[in-house]
Amino acid sequence: MTVEAAARPLSERPVSTWTGWGQWLALATMTLDHLTRYVLPADWELGWAGSSLGRIAFPLFAAMVAWHGLFNTRNPLRYARRILVIGLAAQLPYMLMPRATDTFVLNVCFTLALGLAWGAWLRDLLARQRDGSLASAWLAVALAASLVLWYLLGGWVEYGHRGLLLIPLFMLAMHHLNAAGESLGERLSAVALAAPVLVVAGLMNSSDMAKSFTVATCLAVLWLAAGAHRLTPGVPVAMPRRLWLAWYPGHFALIALWLWASGGLG
Repeated sequence: MTVEAAARPLSERPVSTWTGWGQWLALATMTLDHLTRYVLPADWELGWAGSSLGRIAFPLFAAMVAWHGLFNTRNPLRYARRILVIGLAAQLPYMLMPRATDTFVLNVCFTLALGLAWGAWLRDLLARQRDGSLASAWLAVALAASLVLWYLLGGWVEYGHRGLLLIPLFMLAMHHLNAAGESLGERLSAVALAAPVLVVAGLMNSSDMAKSFTVATCLAVLWLAAGAHRLTPGVPVAMPRRLWLAWYPGHFALIALWLWASGGLG
């Protein structure tokens, strides 16, 4: 994957201006979800906001991680490590959030980092198999081993097994949608490879409203990968890098402080 990405001319890579909008939207919808879930009184009856707009955040984060890992970085594993650092910083305040069960779960940054590492590793394996440096039998063994690891890790991370699947499936779909030529066969093949993203997205939530927002978010990103990225204007105000890196652990820390001050952690 990394060799292929490095060899690809920059002029052939899709533009990433849409991710500037995506950053603001992802932070806003994530924060809305967490405020309605942990901070705002239940009698305000705003749970619908988390079950609708709040369901945009995770697939959008996953899509941006997949996009950057596929098109904009020469070292996806280093990118995954940076996400893990944010996850480590956020884990303690994340664990202070009120939950329905006492089961230990790693926050969404672990889901994103592991999904990116898995997707990058699988793409590298397939590239090695195509150029003859990896036998098909060893490829099958590696794929089987990765599925075992996926099964074992799925219960320990936020969004579970389906969350871990989303980034590798996004990477597969984005690659083929972006690279599809003009022939009908190539376009149909790219659409077929995009379908699993929508299936997994639809299975990630229980309510019809949550499913519709998650699937619609994934569909919009796949449309961007298919060529609509060229139509996206630049965001008027770029997300400050420090804000982007600090918001996830920082907003959980502020929510935990609020809950402690109001007696919600007692």
